[in-house]
Amino acid sequence: MGSPEFLDQKSGTDHVENVTSAQTLDSLDTIEQTKTGKFSWLVSITAAIGGMLFGYDTGIISAVLVYVGKDLGHTLSSNEKELITSITSGAAFFGAIFAGTTADRYGRKPAIYVGCALFILGAILQAASFSLAQMTVGRLVVGFGVGSAAMVVPMYIAEVSPAKYRGRMIGLDNMSITGGQLVSYGIGAAFAHTKGGWRYMVGGGAIPAIILCCLLPMCPESPRQLIYHGKPEQARAVIRRVFPNGTDLQVDQKIQHISIHVQESKDMVAGKSQWWVLKQLYVVPGNFRALIAACGLMAISQLGGFNSLMYYSSTLFALVGFANPVAVGTIIAGTNFFFTWVNLMLVDRIGRRRILLCTMQFMGLFLVVAAVAFHWIPVNHDLSLVAGAKVGAPAIIVLVSMVCYVGFYSSGMGNTAWLSSEFFPMEVRAMGTMMLTMTCWGSNVVVASTFLTQMENTTPSGAFGFYAAICILGWVAVYFFYPEVKGMTLEDIREVFSNGFGVQRAREIQKEMKLHGGHHQTNRGLSEKTMEV
Repeated sequence: MGSPEFLDQKSGTDHVENVTSAQTLDSLDTIEQTKTGKFSWLVSITAAIGGMLFGYDTGIISAVLVYVGKDLGHTLSSNEKELITSITSGAAFFGAIFAGTTADRYGRKPAIYVGCALFILGAILQAASFSLAQMTVGRLVVGFGVGSAAMVVPMYIAEVSPAKYRGRMIGLDNMSITGGQLVSYGIGAAFAHTKGGWRYMVGGGAIPAIILCCLLPMCPESPRQLIYHGKPEQARAVIRRVFPNGTDLQVDQKIQHISIHVQESKDMVAGKSQWWVLKQLYVVPGNFRALIAACGLMAISQLGGFNSLMYYSSTLFALVGFANPVAVGTIIAGTNFFFTWVNLMLVDRIGRRRILLCTMQFMGLFLVVAAVAFHWIPVNHDLSLVAGAKVGAPAIIVLVSMVCYVGFYSSGMGNTAWLSSEFFPMEVRAMGTMMLTMTCWGSNVVVASTFLTQMENTTPSGAFGFYAAICILGWVAVYFFYPEVKGMTLEDIREVFSNGFGVQRAREIQKEMKLHGGHHQTNRGLSEKTMEV
């Protein structure tokens, strides 16, 4: 390394003091301002295939519920449909815990491999199911795999991405999720009239997992993890490929910059249990504020009703009278995919916070429109259309309002909620991302297991009115508690939550970065108290 004396230090803290007495930590990170190559994009695209595991599953179950018929021994009730839908989300909750507790010890890639293997096994079990119990087991296994991959992939991408492109690169994961949903709807429509076609639908879910297993060996472990496990030369090789235009000195400085933070993180957790590390998310004020901001937005993104559309759109559009509900649902999936791409193009240019504040209120508006339109659609208590009812203007209004709602969702918080893993300092990043993913799947279980029952008990208008209220209240919460961190390094984001939720502090840092050509100039050290003693 460019500073060999660093390795001779007995304590990372000693070295922090030596470095910060002579220069700011930011001066060690000038390589972030150099032109990057294709390597980090290729790695991010490959890892993002993991998003297809989540996307394909959420999309394909919508078609399966319509076409499974009596193939599992009998016609499924609403409660049984909610069971095989929500069991995957529940299992994903625990899959995220597994990934979170192993990601630091074994690295980011092993958890992705495990997720792929579980998804392949679960897809096979589902395709071979002839009973509700067997189908439920298959959905359970798939859920463990989805949760593991969904937790690790965004964190892995965040750690191999240049700061200026991190939002877009993590967004690739969401592009893959929505792309998987779109593909699943296409496959659902293609096999709609094939005898036992739903078996091909669920079995096809193994394909993205197999592809990812084959490509993942070509992706490196993240530089931060390599340094964490005492492999600085391997980390140097990765950084050199991510920043091909950086000088040898800049590469050395980047290694040193990461090493300082990694050493401090290791010093903080040395000899501590994972339970102690998890506790730091709650007892350290800055960490807790980051947790509230990240998990709060994730909960809103799920409880706002979007996944009820992904899981039940075909059921919903059959309810309002469309003859080919899976094909109509494809419109929703296509809208979702296109506007996720819009977010991908804008998130690092105009920022996470501004995108959220420009989209969330319109989600609530169009949910209100859908709730009003449902009032004029004659629906029985068991969610069947009144005999003789036909598709009329109210059903068209529901479709249009759902398309608009999905457009604002996927261009806003659908992608941005997953970027929040960047809020957490390295020493608690795995645990923080685990909590973020658990929030996703916990909220997802609530929606998936209650949507049809809620539609029956509160009427469709009541259900969509409830989701609208969550979106509007969420907009208020984002305004007060969600700071802008675009362009900041993962190490610098720590400062944002050090005093309050950092909305104003983040604005000040953004202004400093503009004045100094992308640098946040500060003489702060890392010796400040950030963990419980």
